[in-house]
Amino acid sequence: MIKVGDKLPDGALKEFIETEQPGCAIGPNEFQVGQLAKGKKLVIFGLPGAFTPTCSAKHVPSYLEHFTALKGKGVDEIWCISVNDAFVMGAWGRAEKATGKIRMMADGAGAFTKALGMDREIPGMGLRSQRYSMLVEDGVVKAVHLEQGPRFEVSDAGTMLKSLG
Repeated sequence: MIKVGDKLPDGALKEFIETEQPGCAIGPNEFQVGQLAKGKKLVIFGLPGAFTPTCSAKHVPSYLEHFTALKGKGVDEIWCISVNDAFVMGAWGRAEKATGKIRMMADGAGAFTKALGMDREIPGMGLRSQRYSMLVEDGVVKAVHLEQGPRFEVSDAGTMLKSLG
């Protein structure tokens, strides 16, 4: 399992792009994690699934609520990673009104989540992510907050703000 001081593993994530921009077509686009993390301070949070109760009612909203405070602490980007496809993550981002604030990153087959050591099997859902948050600077993990079991106590944005000092 990834820990403080580790470098993010190599991997690719997909993001549904709403508006065409240079180098990004409308629809799912694949990005290399190492390239995206280079030179940036990132807050990354992972969760079991898009449109699931705690994820939709608490986890994503906590990061939206504290978006300005996180940016004020020097965070360049906030990523939400889930073992879902880019279409689902894009739709969920729109439903949560996260566009332009949280990058809804899809890990469709769970390869990146497995490389982090954050994967788990959830009965009735299959391979999913554990619930966690990480502070990453220039690709190196500075803080990890992993939930124990189905709780939502330490991977929220308020806890992350404390990690930022």
